[in-house]
Formats: sequence, C-alpha cells, structure tokens
Amino acid sequence: MLFDELGKITTTEKGYRMARANVGVREGNWYWECKIISGVKPKLPNGEQPEPEGHVRLGWARREASLDGPVGFDAYGYGLRDIAGQKVHMSRPKDFSPPGEDIKEGDVIGLEINLPSLSLHRKVVEGHYNKAVDVADDLEATGAEAPDIIRDRVPIRYKAHLYFEQFEYHSTKELEDLMNPSPVVSTTSNMSTELPHPNHPIVSMRTLPFSCIKVYKNGEYVGTPFTDLLAFLPPASKPLPQVGARDGLDDGMLGYFPAISVFRGGAAEVNFGPDFWYPPPSMTGDGDVNMADDATSVDHGAKIKELQPVGKRYNEQIAEDIVYDILDEVDFWMQDGGASAETKPDSTDIAAAVPGAVGTEISKAETAALGGNHVAGEIKEIVQEDE
Repeated sequence: MLFDELGKITTTEKGYRMARANVGVREGNWYWECKIISGVKPKLPNGEQPEPEGHVRLGWARREASLDGPVGFDAYGYGLRDIAGQKVHMSRPKDFSPPGEDIKEGDVIGLEINLPSLSLHRKVVEGHYNKAVDVADDLEATGAEAPDIIRDRVPIRYKAHLYFEQFEYHSTKELEDLMNPSPVVSTTSNMSTELPHPNHPIVSMRTLPFSCIKVYKNGEYVGTPFTDLLAFLPPASKPLPQVGARDGLDDGMLGYFPAISVFRGGAAEVNFGPDFWYPPPSMTGDGDVNMADDATSVDHGAKIKELQPVGKRYNEQIAEDIVYDILDEVDFWMQDGGASAETKPDSTDIAAAVPGAVGTEISKAETAALGGNHVAGEIKEIVQEDE
C-alpha cells in the first residue's frame, strides 16, 4: 500500500489490502470520515456509467482482522462496499444503501461506532450479563473495578535503547467456522451452529449489547448497517501462542479500529476530526456531538454519551501508555526489593522498563514480568553496522 506524507491518503496498485488506524476505540461513541478520491465514478450526463478506477471499502476492524483482504472479509471487521453501498461482514455482502446509491468519487462517508462501557463488556465476556437486569449501560460507572492492563512484551536492545515487541492476537477457530456457510458441527455439541449473542457458550461468539455502527453520506444519515458487534475483550481475543505470552490478558490496545481497503488504483483520504468535512448532526462548538435524539440509543435505554472524533483517542492513548509505563516501573522496582537497603534496584533496571529509555541492563524480575519466561541473557540483540 502507498501513503502520502501525512498518512491520511492511501492507495494500492495490487489487489485488496487493508490499512488500519494505529489507535482504536474501546467504549463510548466515536466518529470519523473517509473521502473517496479514486474509485467508482459518477454517471455521465448521458446516463452511461464509466469504468471505475479501482475500488474502496471502509469500516471498523479489530486487531485480528486480516490486512491482506478487504474490510469485512472475516468476522473481525464490518465494512461498506463502494458498489451499491452494500454492507459486508464475514465476506457476505447485503443490501444497505438505497438502490442505485453507489459510493462514488467525491463522496464523504461518515462512520460512527457505539460501544458499551468496559464494565458491561466484562460482564459479557465473563458470563455475568443478564438481559433482564442489565437493561441500561452506565457509561460513567467505569474504571474502579477495571482489571489490570498487562502488557507482555519481548524486550529488544537496539543501539543502547530497549524496544518492546508487541504480541499479536490471532483469529479463533469458532469465528473461522462461523464464516463457513456450512460449518462442521462438533461431535460433542451444537454450539458452533448457534448464532452469536451476548450469552453464547463460546466467549468469542458473544456480542455486545447497545453496540452498533451508523453511516452518514455527505452529511446525511443513511442508516445503521450493523448492531450487536462481537466482543473483543479477553478471552474473546487471544494472543498468538508464543513463549512468554499469556492467555486472557488485555494489553490496552484491543478494540475497534478505523479501517480502509483499496483495490487496484482505488484511493481514499481519512479525517479523524475535529474539523470534519460534514460534521454529524447536532455537533457542538467543541467538536463533540450530542446524539440524545437518536432513537436507537433511547430504545436500548442506554445512558447517552457524546459522540467524539476518533482523533481524540490518540492523546488518550499516549496518556494511557505513560500511566502504564509508570505502573510497570513501580511494579518492577517493588519486585527488585523496593526501598530495602539489601536489594536497591539499579537505575538502569528501572529505566529499562520504559519503552525508549536508555539502559544497559534488565533485571530478571523485569524480564519475568515482561515475557514470563525470559531471563536477562535472553534479550534479543539486533546488530546493525553503522555506515
């Protein structure tokens, strides 16, 4: 894929490839826009339809979604096709836009996602969700009971700096089987044939109440193509099996990410706000949107939360990373003996806990916390000859 210097415009000369934002959303209501630069062309004055110059698909995708296919190729993405404005999930296109309403060059598509609070999300993945009791989602009641964010990392020393390799998350067999129109029924149960819902016996097939994706076209509301999105918190998401990786842990980077797929010359530009080309309805002066008049949210009984531009998540992610770095540093310091005179930690040991910090050593306690089974002598060394 090819990008401009600002990383906002993307295209490709090959088949479908997907570009995913580097910051995702985990709860609340978020919005971003995509402008079609090259793709399906508007009809000529005589009514003829010119040949398209590539194709574009756009939507929201999780970390497990394949980058070698279009948005909506698997169960980890929800996308829109430029042809006929169809919605796509698990490679199954379905009609969504009005007949004849292609997504054409020059069109600006706004994508809004509504996600429940992390506290309700955890109820779903832990099997505690009760539809009769959890009739509303209190987005304000989050944080106090949140589990630890545990960031298993592989430490790599490179030119007197320590970098940390992030474990990736992999697709699950259950969701791969769900993509199959004729899934093989397990000999032990029929759970694999049961459609996803919040109380599904298989965690990866549980859905999030009060969640949905809404679509706007050139500032006009089109509709809600997707509801009851699949849950992403562990154990619904699992890291790739590697030495030191642990199952069932949240590294703080799971969620739904803005995503664009382009095909053979298709090109698109993203806008993460706050200065949108077509601001959503009821936008306030500070760049937020009050969606209190949205019938879908009111019907669900969920507490309304203002719609925010996805660009705000970048600064939030930076702040979260700083907090997690400090917590890791204190944790490693305590594992090395804390303020005890017998085992005072070396300054380089603490510095090594912070990504990008200069350090020459890393303690066994640090590597145990970072990788589980790593020891000080197992730090990967990348050697590059200076020119």
